[in-house]
Amino acid sequence: MESATDTALTFRDATDADVDVLVALIESAYRGESSRAGWTTEADILEGQRTDPEGVLEVIKAPDSRLLAVERGGRVVACCQLEHRGAHAYFGMFAVSPALQGAGLGRTIIAEAERRARETWGVDEMHMTVISAREDLIAWYERRGYRRTGRMTPFPYGDERFGVPQRDDLEFELLVKELV
Repeated sequence: MESATDTALTFRDATDADVDVLVALIESAYRGESSRAGWTTEADILEGQRTDPEGVLEVIKAPDSRLLAVERGGRVVACCQLEHRGAHAYFGMFAVSPALQGAGLGRTIIAEAERRARETWGVDEMHMTVISAREDLIAWYERRGYRRTGRMTPFPYGDERFGVPQRDDLEFELLVKELV
């Protein structure tokens, strides 16, 4: 397996022209058989789509928001959303190509996202929501300095834009990290 440092990463703001590539990347990281090549799969708890072209374009176009496309060797291999929300930034839509997961790429990307949020907006906290059943993913974020808050929001059952739940106990937990 290649390490994350084999080829330099390029970070740039996604554009309308990236929508299809980004939808495919996000879907491959979380849904269906392709997602099982990585460890971030949600295939056992959610079927259907993770996002769609309209949802990705909405993030690209939203004021106080940016969708970072991460390239390596001229190919988009990861992405993440940053949104300015007053005193904090929101981190979401994070995806790393399943074939490249486990090589340190995610750690590098989240550190860069935090740096950009701090420098661009002067925020002192990063917030994100994670499905509480994803203990492995939450543990990964905790190792990056995020803390569980116990503040839950319901999963949008019945809205297939967010997937088709395979269990009835899904909810999102807010994770927070102080940016210093």
